[in-house]
Amino acid sequence: MSGFDLILFDCDGVLVDSEIIAAEVESKLLTEAGYPISSEEMCIRFAGMTWQNILFQVEKDADIPLSATLLDKSEKLLDQRLARDVKIIQGVDYALSRLTLPRGICSNSGTERLTMMLSKVGLMEHFRPHIYSAKDLGADRVKPKPDIYLHGAKQLGVNPSRCLVIEDSVHGVHAARAAGMRVIGFTGASHTYPTHADRLTDAGAETVISRMLDLPGMVAALSEWAGVV
Repeated sequence: MSGFDLILFDCDGVLVDSEIIAAEVESKLLTEAGYPISSEEMCIRFAGMTWQNILFQVEKDADIPLSATLLDKSEKLLDQRLARDVKIIQGVDYALSRLTLPRGICSNSGTERLTMMLSKVGLMEHFRPHIYSAKDLGADRVKPKPDIYLHGAKQLGVNPSRCLVIEDSVHGVHAARAAGMRVIGFTGASHTYPTHADRLTDAGAETVISRMLDLPGMVAALSEWAGVV
């Protein structure tokens, strides 16, 4: 049977244009700590990952110790930048006004940050109360693990196979596919890069859009066929 019963959205880089802000803050901190990296490379390698897991990966790859204070320092700096600069992704209001399916958010960002960003751009009422943070499940259960998507589907009483996910990161696509869900990739935020769409497709997205204006039509089109296995 084709069609969907639920749409689950990632937040950063899908609903709010926050990934580029995080990349700028985090690349500066890593460079100052002795690991030179550009914000573009941060987007390519680490978009969708928590800052803690990024630090673990950098320590592993570069074999350099990173101060635990970077965890708190990044969170404070990033919250300040997001509160000042984060904006809604263009076309999101239009897409949400035309999508009639139940919806939720499944994000690696913490609950307080999600509340701040969604309130700032006027999206809280579009999703409340179905806004879920993987960090609330546990530090070891964030994307690319499927836990947050399985949690969102369970909270809304929908079989994962009947869920459609909108994701901008390879890690997020992997999480959704591991949960048994179908995925539309999105490359319309400021952190996109030349191979972005190809990487999302390779990770398991059935199709990729670069404008939220195209989302309602794409959801309707994918609803007509069973999709990939």
